[in-house]
Amino acid sequence: MASTVTKEISYDELKALVGKSPALVLVDVRRKDEYDNGHIPGSLHIPVDTVEAALSMSPEEFKAKYGVTKPQTDAPELVFHCQVGKRGGIATNKAYEMGYVNARNYLGAYREWSEKEGK
Repeated sequence: MASTVTKEISYDELKALVGKSPALVLVDVRRKDEYDNGHIPGSLHIPVDTVEAALSMSPEEFKAKYGVTKPQTDAPELVFHCQVGKRGGIATNKAYEMGYVNARNYLGAYREWSEKEGK
């Protein structure tokens, strides 16, 4: 039975990975206009309502659409986030249901990131 307990990652934990960890797959699940107004460096834009479809793609389809290698189900650093935390949690739970055992939600979301980064 799939757990609905969302694992979370803090700003400090994420900050330590962004730009430093080649294993990090950071997924921004906000709307395109939100993403276009600013996003965490290196984040991949997959709107929350398309996460399941994206993670259901073959590796070849995923790479063609998003330009990066599709994360494996045991990817160690798969992180979802949105603007304030709710959609990121939805996406993280969806990923768990699909077998992504280490998926985490950045609960502080883009709002906290932009405040701390001064952007």
